[in-house]
Amino acid sequence: MARTAFVTGATGFVGLNLVQQLMAEGWDVTALHRSSSDLTFLSRFGPGLAVGEITDRASLFAAIPQGTDTLFHVAGNTSMWHKGDAEQTRDNVDGTRNVVEAAKAKGVRRLIVTSSISAYGPVSGEVTETTPSLAEKSSVNYERTKWQAQEIARAAVGDGLEVVIMQPGAIMGAYDIGTWSRMFLMVRDGKLPGVPPAQLTFTHVREVVGAHIAAADKGENGGQYLLAGENSTMLALVTEIGQLLGKSVPKKPLPLGVMRIAAMVGGLASSITGKEPSITSEMVEAFSHPMTTQSAKAQRDLGYKIVPLKVMVKDCYDWMVAEGRI
Repeated sequence: MARTAFVTGATGFVGLNLVQQLMAEGWDVTALHRSSSDLTFLSRFGPGLAVGEITDRASLFAAIPQGTDTLFHVAGNTSMWHKGDAEQTRDNVDGTRNVVEAAKAKGVRRLIVTSSISAYGPVSGEVTETTPSLAEKSSVNYERTKWQAQEIARAAVGDGLEVVIMQPGAIMGAYDIGTWSRMFLMVRDGKLPGVPPAQLTFTHVREVVGAHIAAADKGENGGQYLLAGENSTMLALVTEIGQLLGKSVPKKPLPLGVMRIAAMVGGLASSITGKEPSITSEMVEAFSHPMTTQSAKAQRDLGYKIVPLKVMVKDCYDWMVAEGRI
C-alpha cells in the first residue's frame, strides 16, 4: 500500500517539484489548492486534488485525509513589502497554526515544515542550525513570521506530532513560475534597474524536495535543517543569466546607500499609486546582512547535495525555454 502525503502550497515552485517527485516515488499524494488556482502544471503529475486554504480552518480540516502519513507544509507568503504584512502574518502564522491543529486532529504521523534561512533574521557571518535566531525582533515581517511559524510547529512535538523544519536558501530550478525566473526576463528585456549588493546561498529545488522527502523518515524530530548551497552574490547570479542570454548586465552591485534612497523614493510613489515598489525598505534591510551557510547536517542525515550555481541557472533557463516562457 502506497504511503500517503498531503501537500500545502502545491501549485507553487517548491510544491510542484515536491508533488512531482513524491508521485514518481509512488506516494499517494493529496494536493491542497485554492478554488482560484491555476492547475496547469499540477495536473500533469496526477495527484489527488483538494480545494481549500490554510487560512480557512474548516476547508483545511476537510481536505486532509484521516491518518495521512506525512504532511508537507510548503505554503508560505514571501512578500517583502510592509503593506502586505497583515495578510502575510495571516498566511504564515495563523495558517501554520491551522495546519498544525489539523495535522493533530487528523492523526498525521509527521509534519515537514518549509521554513527559510530568513527565519534566522538579521544575522551576519556563518550560520548553522545552532545559530541563535534574531528574527523575533527583526523589522522585516517575512523574517518574523517565518520564525514564528516554525516555532509554532516545533511546539507541537510535545503533543505527539513529529515535526521537522526545513530552512532552504535561495531556491532555483524547474517550475520557477515567478521567483528568480523574473530576473531572466528583466535581463532579456534590458529592464534590470541594478543589482543589489546581496550575498545569498543558492540551492537547487531538486535537492530541496529530496531533503523534504528524506526528512519524512530520517529527519530529526523537533530538529531543523539548513538547505544551503553555493554561497555567492546576486551579481554572480545576474552574470550567469547574462551569459546564457547573451545580454550585458551590470558589472558592479548598487551601493546599499543608493538602494536605501531608491526604496525611500519607491515608498513615496507607492503611497500615491498603491502599487508595490520594485525595491522596498524590507528588501534593503534583508540584503544588508551578509551571511554564509553550510549544510553538513542535511548532507549527513538526509543525503542532501550542493549543486553549483551555474547548473541551477541553466536548469531554470532550460525549463523556461521548454515551456515557452522566455
